[in-house]
Amino acid sequence: MPWAGLSALAVAGFVTLLTEAVPAGLLPQLSDGLGVSRAMAGQLVTVYAAGSMLAAIPLTALTRRRPRRPVLLATIAAVAAANALTACSPWFALTFTGRLVAGLGAGLQWAMLAGYAMRLVPAPARGRALAVAMAGVPVALAFGVPAGTFLGTALGWRAAFAVMAALGVAVAVWVRCCVPALDGEAAGRSLPVRRVLALPGVAAILVAGFAFEVGHTNLYTYIAPFLGRSGLQERVGVVLLAFGIASILGLWITGTLIDRRLRTVVVTVFAALAAVMIVLAAAGTRPGVVLAATVVWGLALGAAPTVLQAASARAAGESVEITQSLLVTMLNAGMAAGPLLGGGLVAATGVAPLPWASAAVLTGVLVVAVLARRHAFPATVPPVPAPAATPAPPVPGPADGAAARSAPPPTGR
Repeated sequence: MPWAGLSALAVAGFVTLLTEAVPAGLLPQLSDGLGVSRAMAGQLVTVYAAGSMLAAIPLTALTRRRPRRPVLLATIAAVAAANALTACSPWFALTFTGRLVAGLGAGLQWAMLAGYAMRLVPAPARGRALAVAMAGVPVALAFGVPAGTFLGTALGWRAAFAVMAALGVAVAVWVRCCVPALDGEAAGRSLPVRRVLALPGVAAILVAGFAFEVGHTNLYTYIAPFLGRSGLQERVGVVLLAFGIASILGLWITGTLIDRRLRTVVVTVFAALAAVMIVLAAAGTRPGVVLAATVVWGLALGAAPTVLQAASARAAGESVEITQSLLVTMLNAGMAAGPLLGGGLVAATGVAPLPWASAAVLTGVLVVAVLARRHAFPATVPPVPAPAATPAPPVPGPADGAAARSAPPPTGR
């Protein structure tokens, strides 16, 4: 396993997710510092997510034939520049524009990371490489966001964004030194987006990804008031920390199984998510039950996005990055739809129905996973295919030479 390169990809994802989520914990400071209402400051989170959702497919299609490392470095630079701009911007409009640019870069980056990671290793280890490259996501959720919020509260919100900008520069250097250069897709092998959508199994995976995020965020968005039903309102931070640590463990377990038991992991994960929601709906006023169920929820959540990415990679064949961009778009759409569903339920009847709604949606995802056994989530499958491109020849120089010596050569088509 080329640990240096895969770790660089993971840290890139960590910084990108941190950039998306930290403003949510610093809304009062952002509001005061930029002279806008808290509702307006909240749009700094919204515009980033919207940019990611809207950019993933078109930017991936536009850049898919370009050499991959420069494109990846451009996405990291966009995120770092937006953080630097936020750290010194005196105007909300300028900050808003920077966040939009960062969101565009993030959407393209999320579509690239999976395919890039799988091209760095031999076929039998591609699922494991994917899990390593995506490890930055649960780490950012478990530790990065609370740390960023603490730093912003202690030293000021501008300092928090300056630190994230510096991290972005550091990870760009790391990627340049340790991640091998790869070619883009060959012109004759690039399928149009509509044909990728028509590949067997892809549509079922996209539907499952959208519904999974709806079921998860429907309750997770309102987790603080929901925990109040069991008397845990003063322990929200502790519960979320346990949730984040469990998600890291869930991702690690997934990495050990995903290459050999993908269907088993998929069905187990979505069955666990549906069961957790039923338990929370039936016994959501008992603190011990809520805490235990939240840990199981975290374990399953750490695995879910990665198994969806692995399944989409298998179904996509040579069009991995386009399929990943479709999945990124559907996941972001689900993240937007889930809070809307939950907000409507809370406004109408309070938080009690939220886990019932999530249980219904996630049971639907489980049904899709069970039924789509031929192409989307097959029981017996060959190793995850690499994207349709051949590795670029090694570039002379100490940095790339070191990377080439430290990692096995990527497997081309």
